[in-house]
Amino acid sequence: MNQAKILIIEDDKFLLKLYGDKLKREGFQVLVSVTGEEGVNKISTEKPDLVILDLILPGKNGFEILYEIKNNPKTRKIPVIILSNLGQESDIQKGKELGAADYIVKTDFLINDLAGVVKEHLLKTKKKLK
Repeated sequence: MNQAKILIIEDDKFLLKLYGDKLKREGFQVLVSVTGEEGVNKISTEKPDLVILDLILPGKNGFEILYEIKNNPKTRKIPVIILSNLGQESDIQKGKELGAADYIVKTDFLINDLAGVVKEHLLKTKKKLK
């Protein structure tokens, strides 16, 4: 896979570095954003191959960002993986209804699985585009 571009939108700088370092070691190009507005701008300008999105963010929340991504013809095909502490069934349902490719609750997730999940969704997307 030729350096897929992954955008991580996460306001926790520790987690942002953790996720970013993990994906870089797996050969991905990593972009980061700590606010929703910055994330939406980067999606428009950088056209990432996949977005990892936290829901609880300063300014725009993750649901608003997801809605914007999926309702913009230029960005709607970009897979979005929600990685959040919000584990309520209603939040998971809302994320999927808004078009998230996956919804992962941080407490149920091992950081070592991140690259595998990202690769899986990139492969799915490639198959859909063919």
